[in-house]
Amino acid sequence: MKYAILIYSDETIWEKMTEGQRGEMLGRYMALSEDLKRRGQHIVGEPLDATSTATTIRQRDGKTLVTDGPFAETKEQLGGFYIVDVPDLDAALAIAGRTPSVNVGSIEVRPIPAYGA
Repeated sequence: MKYAILIYSDETIWEKMTEGQRGEMLGRYMALSEDLKRRGQHIVGEPLDATSTATTIRQRDGKTLVTDGPFAETKEQLGGFYIVDVPDLDAALAIAGRTPSVNVGSIEVRPIPAYGA
């Protein structure tokens, strides 16, 4: 079954880290990605740029509104994701628990339904 592993944290934490701390965390993410690939569980995983680079679009009353930045103010922002293919929720939760940002943010695990499969 496929699961989305959504990585949330306060993006200002990254800015406060030293170069060495950022390098160590990136190394842990690369190691996790390589391990998931080796096990055949990795479908895709990517970091996202800062919310300051986001553009939000919505339609209201027949009008399309485009604004810079995220739609809502939050303490934690979506910073990246993995899509994995594992046997069950327990396996997805085990991967989420290995995500380096679990110590500074929260990791949401959500099943991806197999519509039309």
